[in-house]
Order: sequence, then structure tokens, then C-alpha cells
Amino acid sequence: MSTSTTAENEASAEPPAPELPPSTTLDLSGLGEVEVREVPGPAGAPTVILIHGWTASADINFFTCYRALGEHVRVIAFDQRGHGGGLRTRRVVRLEDCADDVARVADALGIDTFVPIGYSMGGAIAQLTWRRHRDRVDGLVLAATAPHFAERRDERLSFLGLTGLAALARVTPSQARDRISDQVYLRRKTETWGPWAVAQAARHDWRMVLEAGRALGNFSSTDWLDEIDVPTSVIVTMRDPVVPLRRQVRLFDRIPGAEAFRVDGEHDAVVANADRFVPTLVRAVGSVTSRLPVGGHRGR
Repeated sequence: MSTSTTAENEASAEPPAPELPPSTTLDLSGLGEVEVREVPGPAGAPTVILIHGWTASADINFFTCYRALGEHVRVIAFDQRGHGGGLRTRRVVRLEDCADDVARVADALGIDTFVPIGYSMGGAIAQLTWRRHRDRVDGLVLAATAPHFAERRDERLSFLGLTGLAALARVTPSQARDRISDQVYLRRKTETWGPWAVAQAARHDWRMVLEAGRALGNFSSTDWLDEIDVPTSVIVTMRDPVVPLRRQVRLFDRIPGAEAFRVDGEHDAVVANADRFVPTLVRAVGSVTSRLPVGGHRGR
């Protein structure tokens, strides 16, 4: 085989990927199809639904966590609208609709109640899932997230700037993708799984991803955080340059009875510091499930 042929084969080969749980495709009540991963967990264990962060996907965000969590709980994960294998729609992306999608996935799988685990943007969606589907949510695990994501004038302008990019993406998605991918996602890739993660992110519908970013900039749970009445764990990433520590602490302070868990890491600690983050996540989930009333979940 010639050197050029070998090089071409290597270039076209799939990048190495981490071990992932099996996936199935669900049809969500006529909205479209979504890919769902599942780890069955121990018999009778509560169900958790993983909700990833902005510009990531369920696999990019949580590939380090699937196996460890699956030793304790049933794990469900899917991509949010416009991200990876998530729903595609012409409607403008709203976080409220993403929260409703969590309940729709649970419905399609026959799951009555569950514990949302939200990371970054996923934390906002998890909060909204509790607010919009209180009878379905047993507890919450909120990681590297906040009650709001834009406070200062420059932050608000930054998120509002996504409006123009989203409009551009409706007409020329490749231009919008190329314009923001280096700043938004690729700077967070890891050395080991970078090529695989970049290939995953290439599946995004960037118009929808940008609209989700705009929605995140407008999100605030400040007015109703103190109404949360389910067992809650808050995982704080202590050196986070994306979601400032003070906002993460504010989230913890405002939720009655919440328990805090600290990880010495930045916003990508779930991947970059998985040796610290994953055991902390397992403890945070255990804190929530241990506070559920006996027989209080119907997640199977």
C-alpha cells in the first residue's frame, strides 16, 4: 500500500471514541426523533436523566460518568435541541421546550419520576424541568451552573450578540459554525478525546445551538429558586472561569436544604478532572437519593 493511500485511510478513519452505553432512537410525539442512551442500573434504583451543557452533547459532557453512575442508578441521556443527535425543529429554541423534552423522553420510556442532573446550561434546563413538571421530579443535581448566566452589561451584550449569529445561521449555517466553533467549543476540548469530540460537535445544528445560547443569556430562576422543594445537590466547580463561583454559591444558598459538593477544577472539570469530578457526582447523586422517601420514586 502506498504512503499516500495509507495517509488517506488514516484521514478518513473514525477518530477513537470512549466506551459508551448503547443507544436507541425515540420518536417524541410527532416532534421528531432523538437518540437516547441508557445504563439500566441496579434493579429498583431511581432514574437520573443527564442534561448536558451548551455546545456539548450528552456524550461529550458525560462520557466519563456513565459507568460510575450506572453502578448506583438507572441512567438516561440524550442530546438537547440542535445539539448532536437532538431534535431538529424550525421553532426558535427555548429552554422551556428543552425542559418539556426531558419529560417527553421520560414518557416515551415509561418513566414516571426521575432526578434531572444538569451541567451548566443543563442546570438551567433541570431547574425549569422541576418548575414545569413538579410531579415528575424526585430531586435535582445541579453542576457548574447558576440561577442566571448574564448579569453585567458586557455579558448581556455578548449573549444578545448571538441573535445576529443565529439569524446568520438560518441562512448560512456553515459560516456561523466556522465563526464560533473555535471560540465556543474547541477551546474546551481535551487532548485525549479531542478529535472524537470535535466530530460529535460537527453534528450540531448551529442555528439552534446559537438560539439556545441566546435563551441561556435570558434565563433567570432568581424569583422562584426558594420554592424548590425536592432534595437537591449543587456541585460547585471552584476555579470556573465560565460560570463564576459567586453565582454557583448563590444557587446553593437560595435552594432550601441544598447540599454543596466542591470540585477543584474549571468549567470542564467533568472531563479535565474526571478523577475528582466523577466520584463527587456519585456522592451528590447519593445525597439526593438517600433523602428520597421510601418508595418515593417510581422511576422504573
